[in-house]
Amino acid sequence: MNPPAWAALFDWDGVIIDSAKAHEISWERLSKETGLPLPADHFLRGFGKRNEVIFPEILAWGTDPAQIKAWSLRKEAIYRDVVEENGVVVLPGVRTYLQSLMDAGIPAVIGTSTQRDNVELIFEIMDLRNFFCGVVSAEDVSYGKPDPEVFVKAAAIAELPPEKCVVFEDAPYGIEAAVAGGMRSVGVLTTHEKQGLPGADRWVDRLDELPLDGQFPCCPD
Repeated sequence: MNPPAWAALFDWDGVIIDSAKAHEISWERLSKETGLPLPADHFLRGFGKRNEVIFPEILAWGTDPAQIKAWSLRKEAIYRDVVEENGVVVLPGVRTYLQSLMDAGIPAVIGTSTQRDNVELIFEIMDLRNFFCGVVSAEDVSYGKPDPEVFVKAAAIAELPPEKCVVFEDAPYGIEAAVAGGMRSVGVLTTHEKQGLPGADRWVDRLDELPLDGQFPCCPD
């Protein structure tokens, strides 16, 4: 059997699901629990980054690794509580596009800065698991985006070289990671305007604007 022509590597939050409100609520609840302040612009500055970066560099809550890990685990537990309470929304056009990839035999892998338990919960709630052949999450990498590690490992799951992979991202660091990994990228304009994702090869408002016959979504060289 011939290998697939290419692989689709998806960021999670802001590309597959609209989880922004749930994350915002979880940060606010954690702030209330700890009595520590949230900078006014923390959410936008932290979008797509690992908690290990957010706590010391954006929130300036402290640098002790053990404390950061404890805060991180608690924040994500609160997030899952919020999701259980309120749910999340699969972004418009996502199911249609994922089904078209599945029908065409194009492997899809998640490469995200969020924790695996968060992805697994939403896989179950929103019935998304069967669209993906694997997940690379925060626990699986040593370096966060813009380091390409998360997408390099996702490409390995898809069993294709980087030049045959397309990254779907809504955050600048994610696009930078794709470029650093030698991959093409599609900027999904859910979180940033087009000018905020300058390194992408193509930009879309929703995934079902892309070819629904499994064709490579970026122009060749």
